[in-house]
Amino acid sequence: MKIFLRAAQFAILMLAAGTVCAQSQKPLKSDTQFWNDTQLTIPMDKKVDFVLTLTTRTRLNVSNLVDERWGVGWVIKANKYLSFNPFYFHREAHPPHGKPEREDRLTLGATLRFPVGKFTLVERNWFERRWRAPQVNAWRYRIRGQIEHPFTIKKTKFTGYVSDEVFYDWSVHDWVRNRFTVGANHAFNKHFTLDLYLMRQNDGRSRPGDITILGSQLRFKM
Repeated sequence: MKIFLRAAQFAILMLAAGTVCAQSQKPLKSDTQFWNDTQLTIPMDKKVDFVLTLTTRTRLNVSNLVDERWGVGWVIKANKYLSFNPFYFHREAHPPHGKPEREDRLTLGATLRFPVGKFTLVERNWFERRWRAPQVNAWRYRIRGQIEHPFTIKKTKFTGYVSDEVFYDWSVHDWVRNRFTVGANHAFNKHFTLDLYLMRQNDGRSRPGDITILGSQLRFKM
């Protein structure tokens, strides 16, 4: 009888361990990550800038690279309020406990900027055509509203901002994602600006979809 009971206990422990292991390998619903963007802007003339971008996304312990992408595009300035932003991006992703993803993306967008006293209101609209694997190809629309305001700390000038961006995905015919961001940037000189931000993403379809992000953007200008 004792041998039987010990064998049963051992079997239960092994089953429980297998269950925990299987659950731990499921794609994560939520995560905490560090995102870094590096951008190089090369002015072509007074109205057109050529832009190169490189993005890496890691889990917060920097042990796992979960997403990397690069892009090329242009910023075409119609006037001081309106600019157009055609871009191409390539993306390779390795979601935690998920299948590898690959994507080529064409973005057609426009950005409006309006000064209101000491504030600046920014609206960015992007239409994206996404060629993806293993997901289906799809169109996506993104609209971001942002409020900017300058401030000074010990004679050092910063620009603080708050933004919110929502995503509509035509493959599921639904608003699928929201990103809320608080951040600030500082221009060290005319060639280099550093942007630091804290973002919360909520997405009930992607895995992981609910992400807390500590982010940075390094913007260089020739």
